[in-house]
Amino acid sequence: MNPAPRHPIAKPLAGWRVLVPRGGPWGDSVAATLRTQGAVPVIAPLINFAPTNDQATLEQALADLAGGAFDWLTVTSATTVDVLYAYRATIPAKTRIAAVGETTAAALLAVGYRVDLVPDRDNSAAGMAEQLIGLEPDPRDILTLRSEIAKPVLTRMLSEAGHRVRSVVAYRTVGVPVTDRIAEDVRSGRINAILVTSGSVAEQVSAQFPYVPSTTLIAAIGPRTAKDARRSGLSVDVVADTQTVDALIDAVARFPLPHAADEFAP
Repeated sequence: MNPAPRHPIAKPLAGWRVLVPRGGPWGDSVAATLRTQGAVPVIAPLINFAPTNDQATLEQALADLAGGAFDWLTVTSATTVDVLYAYRATIPAKTRIAAVGETTAAALLAVGYRVDLVPDRDNSAAGMAEQLIGLEPDPRDILTLRSEIAKPVLTRMLSEAGHRVRSVVAYRTVGVPVTDRIAEDVRSGRINAILVTSGSVAEQVSAQFPYVPSTTLIAAIGPRTAKDARRSGLSVDVVADTQTVDALIDAVARFPLPHAADEFAP
């Protein structure tokens, strides 16, 4: 008996070149997912973190974290994960970890940390605070790590609810210039889709790629990021149904492969 013929696995993104705007373990993980869908990932980190201006305070907070001083650690961005990973931060088993959204949760898992809480509905600092307050009626010791420009919404809400919060600036966000080749690939339409995963990424896409062909798909990871992208001047073509990388890639895969732009910037 002849074996049944094997049907090729569907590759909905076959032929696509997709710009992944972050490097490191997170970028590698996203690139691997894109490859399983048939796409060619182009990892081009657009943002990175610079050290906080008060490293002593951060290092003390991380030492206290390793020593078990906190009941909760809140992580509000994938960049915060980069900082934790760079410092090889130790998070004891007694300390629970809250991630503001699926992107941040995926970044934590990619470097070997666990995730104990992701907001059910509102993937924002306020949404995380509300869920934590509901889970913890009694005062807890909480470490919040944030960027230099982040509004202290989480710290304020948790403090007002009676928790003992230590808010520490973990990093400053800086843009990373892309290579001339990447810039030309975007300008010429050889990049078929750009993944926009945060407001900071949106700002860099707008600043570094002043001309993006209309055939290039701009895909935002959620409504909040889409709003930030439009505020930065980007024309958003698709918004993921949920704030996860898988949902973002699935949203892109629903489109036919665009033809490279014939037009060029003046």
